[in-house]
Amino acid sequence: MDTRTQAKWDKAAPNFDLMAGRGAETRWRPFKEKLFSHMEGRILFMALGTGLDIEAFPPGQTITAIDISPKMLEVAQPRIDAYDGTIEARVMDVHDMGFEDATFDQVFTSCTFCSVPNPVGGLRALRRVLKPGGELFMFEHTGSRYYPFRIMMDLMTQISRKLGPDMNRPTVNNVRAAGYQITEVNHLFLDVVKIIRAVNPAVQDSVSG
Repeated sequence: MDTRTQAKWDKAAPNFDLMAGRGAETRWRPFKEKLFSHMEGRILFMALGTGLDIEAFPPGQTITAIDISPKMLEVAQPRIDAYDGTIEARVMDVHDMGFEDATFDQVFTSCTFCSVPNPVGGLRALRRVLKPGGELFMFEHTGSRYYPFRIMMDLMTQISRKLGPDMNRPTVNNVRAAGYQITEVNHLFLDVVKIIRAVNPAVQDSVSG
């Protein structure tokens, strides 16, 4: 367990909903609902946080959710209890998941890989527990290729990573580097906020964190 990262998010948990912003959640909710509408089978949701995304989940699903922060999951519990389906939430580090290989049909993330200390390693760890041919669905904010946004986000990251996320991650490239086959990249705001869909290849290479 990465106790340093865990402590950072435990500290952020009481005020996380305020930091996330109701306006931002309202703006992106239709896109998240569309993405999450693909949920079926055995589902892993990585980094549930305080559960802000739960209201966008389709009803009737059985979802395994993980988060490195027990304090985040404590805040999420009322939303977990209110969900019209089943959410089993566990405190777990993506780099050290206690699941068997090829456990899940699908993996979902939402504004997650801006914060994983070793993003390519984390994505490889998710590949290990995702069945061959299984899909990865991501709603993420990333760095930008465009001036002046690229420079601005590089500068912002020097501050933001101390409190939570990096603002300049090359997440699409990280997904490829982790061995997935990308099937869709849909830009929702410039090239910063995007949907990424990818498949775990049916022919497996060696996957490790």
